[in-house]
Amino acid sequence: MPRSPDVLPLSDAIGRRFEYLRLSLTEVCNFRCTYCLPDGYKKPCQRPAELTVEEIRRAVTAFAQLGLWKVRLTGGEPTLRRDFENVASAVSSVPGIRRVAMTTNGYRLAERAQAWRDCGVNAINISVDSLDPARFAAITGHDRLGEVLRGIEAARDAGFESIKLNAVLMRGVNDDELAAMVQFVTTRDLSLRFIEVMRTNDNTAFFDRHHVAGQSVIDRLEAAGWKRLPRAAGAGPAVELGHPHAKGRIGIIAPYSRDFCASCNRLRMSSDGKLHLCLFGDGGIDLRPLIAADDPAPLITRIRAVVGTKAPAHRLHSGNSGATPHLASIGG
Repeated sequence: MPRSPDVLPLSDAIGRRFEYLRLSLTEVCNFRCTYCLPDGYKKPCQRPAELTVEEIRRAVTAFAQLGLWKVRLTGGEPTLRRDFENVASAVSSVPGIRRVAMTTNGYRLAERAQAWRDCGVNAINISVDSLDPARFAAITGHDRLGEVLRGIEAARDAGFESIKLNAVLMRGVNDDELAAMVQFVTTRDLSLRFIEVMRTNDNTAFFDRHHVAGQSVIDRLEAAGWKRLPRAAGAGPAVELGHPHAKGRIGIIAPYSRDFCASCNRLRMSSDGKLHLCLFGDGGIDLRPLIAADDPAPLITRIRAVVGTKAPAHRLHSGNSGATPHLASIGG
């Protein structure tokens, strides 16, 4: 059902409006990225069951009733779910959802790009932390850069409306590739997202060694003639820049920058049905019992009440990353 015109948009106590849901489908990932899961995914002794396709459809329908119109399917690696295409079809068919995006490490992209597009996914983010095969393998644990690059071309052929590349920029690891990465998108109609390394509960030493301030990258790009672009409706947290002689665009996700949280428009749901108001919050609110109920009204009421308590900002500047153990836990 479309949202009734008398239903107020979902907002918090300081007036931020929410239109974007990041939906984790699984915590499992098959890569071992140094900044996220350097030792690989380790299955806990007891892990809650992931939301079923029907539970996902019910949850997304409730959020759509509250005015959210963009959903990003994340993980872990979301395509490790055998029913990923059923999930994508279910989400894209929910009335009111206009944009279905996904974030992937790209390991199946070359073979499945068209199928995912046909399921209703219209935007895709692909992790590419290096353009050097050996360095890519060192960062991710997999010598698959060639496959991922072929997947990018397959995504272009499949007609995705938006294709973005995500690169976590790390001092002493891949920061010397900044110019090469910028050149890669200068000649292609792609967006490149440089992401700051973020401190979590398990990577303090890594953060201290490898953090590169996002603002320093913005400064370098602006000095080279890149200009900030207007923020698009439903956009994520990136500061986006364009250049008059470039086909592509550059985005910087800099959570340590001043006022980063002021424009927050997104909520997160974990693969087991917990609502997280912030990537670096103190934990999730279990919505699964309400998702299972036949009447969606209590679920909608609960979401609205919880969102009203969202904190004005994260606490990363004080070294507090909340209850987030690692970035794979609720979709980064």
